[in-house]
Amino acid sequence: MKRPLILLTTLLLAPLAPLHAADGLPPLSWDRVPLNLHFGKRTTDLTDAEVEFVAGHSSLIALEKGHGASMHGSTEAGIADSARRITQRNPAAKVLFYFNAFINWSGYDAFKTYRPEWTLRTTTGEIVKHPGGTARPDPSNAEFREWWSEVVAKANRSAPLGGVFVDALPQALTPALAKQVGDAKARAVVAGLREMLALTKRKLGPDRVVLVNGLRTTDFREILDWEGIDGVMIEHFGAFKTDSPADIKADLDSIALAAAKGKFVVIKGWPGFNWTEREAMQRPAAELLRLAREQITFPLACFLVAAQPGSHFCYSWGYVHNHGMLEPYAEFDRPLGPPKADAKWQGLTATREFAHASVWVDLSTKQARIDWR
Repeated sequence: MKRPLILLTTLLLAPLAPLHAADGLPPLSWDRVPLNLHFGKRTTDLTDAEVEFVAGHSSLIALEKGHGASMHGSTEAGIADSARRITQRNPAAKVLFYFNAFINWSGYDAFKTYRPEWTLRTTTGEIVKHPGGTARPDPSNAEFREWWSEVVAKANRSAPLGGVFVDALPQALTPALAKQVGDAKARAVVAGLREMLALTKRKLGPDRVVLVNGLRTTDFREILDWEGIDGVMIEHFGAFKTDSPADIKADLDSIALAAAKGKFVVIKGWPGFNWTEREAMQRPAAELLRLAREQITFPLACFLVAAQPGSHFCYSWGYVHNHGMLEPYAEFDRPLGPPKADAKWQGLTATREFAHASVWVDLSTKQARIDWR
């Protein structure tokens, strides 16, 4: 059910935090749109040209589950190999290891030591599964938390990685879980996740990043108060049934809320279609890229009016290498410069001035303009 649209009077975002790098983050810069590249390439290694592109366009990179596994034997080895190649070209880059906190995706060497008793079960003893059929772990189990955190820490010790991208936290925070495992167990799972992330951060130390997925409009904002989390992704920005003006405004408000709590936000923008749409995916790759380039202005403008120091923008129609993540967009190569002030809001319309760009966006009509100079 969609939330009612609430028109807001003139509003300024929370004041900009000082421009400095939080612990573990790459040096912050407004020179260009700060990009997060989040993808996996499972079929072959990254080409030298792809490594050059990644290293030259982003200092915050997350490599997905299965990345490089078919060539190197495991996700751990595949991510490690690409991390070495990327950081050789960009020593400041933070390459994040992907590990799901609530779905036991295969493809990891670590699962050779996973114990069956760590699998979550319903009140009747059945294995709790992701809708796709993969089992879920039980973070309320202290031994599992130690194992999971050590997998992440070992990966970071074994390769030039800059931390971890932790997926699927919202799946543990929905009422559906309590229906499967009972209220008490559901609370214990969430408490276990909190402790697991704090434990992981302690093992990684201040120089590495814990980025989690994520926020969704006003939902799941409690994770902004969890210990050990440095950043949060808003994965479904303007898409996946959260595309109403009120939903988009709530997501943008979360950026300032996170900044006030000392955390950064990654906005995952979408070009109006995504990899799950079978008909769209039958179109030629060149046509999909053309559409993505044509439709970048609105999600990017939304990001720019709300961005705080540390914010990153991510844009593609999926999560593998050929979903538009490793393609050039003119907007990402233009000089941006620091914002002159916070955004000015009139209802659902906002403007903001940067050193080299003027941004205007109307959430109610989903129209936007970025005038580069």
